[in-house]
Amino acid sequence: MKTRITELLGTRYPIIQGGMQWVGTAELASAVSNAGGLGVLTALTQPTPQALADEIARCRAMTDQPFGVNLTILPSVKPPPYAEYLAAAIDSGVRVLETAGNSPAAFIETAKRRGLRIIHKCTSLRHALSAERRGVDAVSIDGFECAGHPGEDDVPGLVLIPIAARALRIPVIASGGIADGRGMAAALALGAEGVNLGTRFCATAEAPIHDDIKQALVRASERDTQLIFRTLHNTGRVLKNAVSDEVVAMERRPGGCEFADIQPLVSGQRGRQALHGGNVDGGLVWAGQVVGLIDDVPRCDELIERMVRECREALGRAGRLAAAQGAQALQEA
Repeated sequence: MKTRITELLGTRYPIIQGGMQWVGTAELASAVSNAGGLGVLTALTQPTPQALADEIARCRAMTDQPFGVNLTILPSVKPPPYAEYLAAAIDSGVRVLETAGNSPAAFIETAKRRGLRIIHKCTSLRHALSAERRGVDAVSIDGFECAGHPGEDDVPGLVLIPIAARALRIPVIASGGIADGRGMAAALALGAEGVNLGTRFCATAEAPIHDDIKQALVRASERDTQLIFRTLHNTGRVLKNAVSDEVVAMERRPGGCEFADIQPLVSGQRGRQALHGGNVDGGLVWAGQVVGLIDDVPRCDELIERMVRECREALGRAGRLAAAQGAQALQEA
């Protein structure tokens, strides 16, 4: 399955496992890469740049296929040493960098000079165009259905993907709301040249998440996610649970709330403990509306092969329909 994305990344299939905090570890990334996609390690899941270098080495021992590193740049009073994390990835021989969050402008020149391919994830056309101007190699465009932070424009993928594909010269990767080959086929038909999956890869055998969390994703419907941080203009989509209910209730109080009011509820360490301990109501569980399409916990190779087969079948059906319509039009003419 050849596109500009497979050529850019050196993968068999244009399927990318997005960087996810506490989830993007060597176990998952290597499994995705071995299955023909691009596995991605999440830099800030590791406590130090040296720990990231060690995780890269561990991943390389599990796969001889390409994999990448995600560097999410977040606004912070005391930011992590991003430049040192990037240096650890470069010095370890990583060839693909996925950036997200704030503009990666400060790191693009360094990464490009060392030969890295850069994919920037964004939630709007204006940010995608800015990333293209700054020299990234591809854009992963996140529709409103996605887990994590979908931005503040609330534009779903069915609209956002073709808008980006029409406007950008570099290849577009569709992200958010994709869990199977039908979604992949739709993304390709809309002009994307690859797909990025997060929530779907959380519900796989190799994901470093407690099985109780995986089963909660399987049980959830498309209506079982919740938007938090809306009043703080930093919208996030998570699985609906006791913690997200409490956060939303605090945001809806007369006068709203400050981030400091909800910080103990939404701390990263609390979310990490929930993922690893299996307490679905123990912290935030980031998940997209795509949970409504998840009904099993396969191995990554099973999932990817199934997606590719379904994608080809869906494109084939569409092609046959187009051919039949064309034949009918000729007869009527």
